Amino acid sequence: MSSSSAERRRRALMLALLPALPAVAPAAPAPGTYPVLREPAPPAARAASAALLALAWAGPRLVAVGERGLILTSEDQGRRWVQARSPVRSTLTAVQFVDAQLGWAVGHLGVILHSRDGGLSWVRQLDGLQLPELYAQAAQGDEAATLARQLAADGPDKPWLALSFQDARRGLVVGAYNLALATEDGGAHWQPISARLPNPRSLHLYGVARQGETVLLAGEQGLLMRSNDGGSHFEPLASPYRGSWFGVQALQRGELLLHGLRGSVQLSRDQGSSWQPLDTGLGVSITAVVERADGSLLIASQAGELLQRAPGAASLQRWPAPPLPPLAALAALPEGGAVVAGLRGVMRVEPPLR
Repeated sequence: MSSSSAERRRRALMLALLPALPAVAPAAPAPGTYPVLREPAPPAARAASAALLALAWAGPRLVAVGERGLILTSEDQGRRWVQARSPVRSTLTAVQFVDAQLGWAVGHLGVILHSRDGGLSWVRQLDGLQLPELYAQAAQGDEAATLARQLAADGPDKPWLALSFQDARRGLVVGAYNLALATEDGGAHWQPISARLPNPRSLHLYGVARQGETVLLAGEQGLLMRSNDGGSHFEPLASPYRGSWFGVQALQRGELLLHGLRGSVQLSRDQGSSWQPLDTGLGVSITAVVERADGSLLIASQAGELLQRAPGAASLQRWPAPPLPPLAALAALPEGGAVVAGLRGVMRVEPPLR
């Protein structure tokens, strides 16, 4: 890989995580020791102002995750936040709950965490020190064996960037350099599925969504892959855009939505076979999209802008809001407002006056 190509990939990966996140690993850990994987996240004096990268509802409770293993919960729709117990100090990039109790969070250093109490406490299911052994056990053929050896040589810093659980047992996690795992038992066991993916250049995987038996993976340089059998086999898809996709959502009406670099948002009504652009009018990365219960969309950008789309509408409208910092995550509030998160913490945005 040329140095210029490697630099472009590095920049795209940092865009997906939002730039300028502080490093969380020691500069020179002793061989075989990684304290950030073995030590709990320390108490944060201003936790709600820390860099937070993902939000999820656990029933009526809101959960936020971010830098240095930080996990916060709110019982009042984002007005006040309490730090939860986290077993690691590595940055967390994504979180999802399948009901009010069961959830998962993923992040740097190959970390996968699991909660059974709505985000109040967490246990580590997997980390980057264990990942090479998983790949070694699953290796079939010289190429897979070479990958397993390379993972071991690279150490544990293997970022997970997205996850999608269909229910309490079946889930997928994806990350940098084509890393991908599947579970059929809620994370008690994980199976590498990288060999199933038509991604010969090992491009980063930034998004995963599932709609029935259709699974869509999205990543850098326009990478799109689809499975029609729940993830057993994947095929490449033609991308409507050559830039990186930073996320994909399965919407209520059976639609799929992509978002990525330079304001790109695309909508598919045929499981990804064709796409229609939604004009955002923005030239910056779209970092988060959420769907409200009524089918409307709320969209956030890296420049701190918010857009909204009425149910079924072909156009997007600017959402009136005070100036906001760069945004990484959104959560829709029942009364019409939103909670947003990013490098400067988490905050509520009240609904616009009608």
